[in-house]
Amino acid sequence: MTHVVTESCIRCKYQHCVEVCPVDCFHEGPNFLVIDPDECIDCTLCVPECPVNAIASEDDLTSAQNKFAGLNRELAVLWPVITHKGASPADAGEWDKVEAKLQYLEMPEKRV
Repeated sequence: MTHVVTESCIRCKYQHCVEVCPVDCFHEGPNFLVIDPDECIDCTLCVPECPVNAIASEDDLTSAQNKFAGLNRELAVLWPVITHKGASPADAGEWDKVEAKLQYLEMPEKRV
């Protein structure tokens, strides 16, 4: 079992979770973090650290959140590991209560 970063993180990216991860399984994209499911050891340390409750156990994902398990797996391969908390976006506070943010996720360009 692994943990998954869900939609609440999009455009917030607070990064409190990164500091407590003992195995460096977080990866950083332009406006979202993901967890590498092959690295996550299910320690749950990151879960209470997230101020927007964006991290959930894979087993506890709602049907609306299920797509984020695949996104975490896909993007962890493309984005660099993050090991220290950096600055959150300046407008994170404006986004932390917004729902349905998937359309704002900045995806990497497809390579042809």
